[in-house]
Amino acid sequence: MSPTSTRPEALILRTVYPKTVIGVWMLVAAFVVADVFLGVKLLRYRAETSRLRAGMSDAERERADMEESSEGNKVSVMVELLRRRASGDASLHLSVSVDSGTMLLERDGALLREMHVEVGAEKVVGVAPDTIRVVRPRGARTVQRVMGAREAWDVPSWVYAERGLPSPADRRIAGALGRNALMLSGGIVIYALPDSGILADSSFVLPGAIRLSRSDLRAISPNVTPGVTVYFYE
Repeated sequence: MSPTSTRPEALILRTVYPKTVIGVWMLVAAFVVADVFLGVKLLRYRAETSRLRAGMSDAERERADMEESSEGNKVSVMVELLRRRASGDASLHLSVSVDSGTMLLERDGALLREMHVEVGAEKVVGVAPDTIRVVRPRGARTVQRVMGAREAWDVPSWVYAERGLPSPADRRIAGALGRNALMLSGGIVIYALPDSGILADSSFVLPGAIRLSRSDLRAISPNVTPGVTVYFYE
């Protein structure tokens, strides 16, 4: 029997196909790293879920368990957890109930202001083939900019299409969002009805955005600064 035939199979493969063996091991290592990353994310999710569930009443936990038993209702469980997270946030924050059209300014469990809001509809916007689907905001977002009347907003071209107007060459328009506006992460806009311009129509709410009264927005703007969290739930 020759020496080659007595070698371990793995050694033979490494000798005959060195690049293939290295590629396989690199692929295995990538899978291991991905599994570790997902495992850490899962542990963090479970820890956050446990913390939030600890603050629930027995009835709320029972409701969450019943909803979680169905795969299709797991989103409802996450919404409930997000609602609990918002109510337990000690820092200044906004909470928006998308379904009821209510926005709350809260801090440390205290309600500072309750406001009625209008939520822009979910829809496909733009002109084919350049269309996008705009959805109602959900989850936790962060205030990135607090805009005044003189600050410019890059009006998306699809807004003009929605209004049945031609899109101008320069769409960066000062005051397009009114006297005050909040720009959130993910491009979500909280604004009030402007005096003039493309959005100055009480019957039209910008899709995917939140519109409230001028007095409410004017009242909260001095306190809502960049970094403030805004929770959206149904």
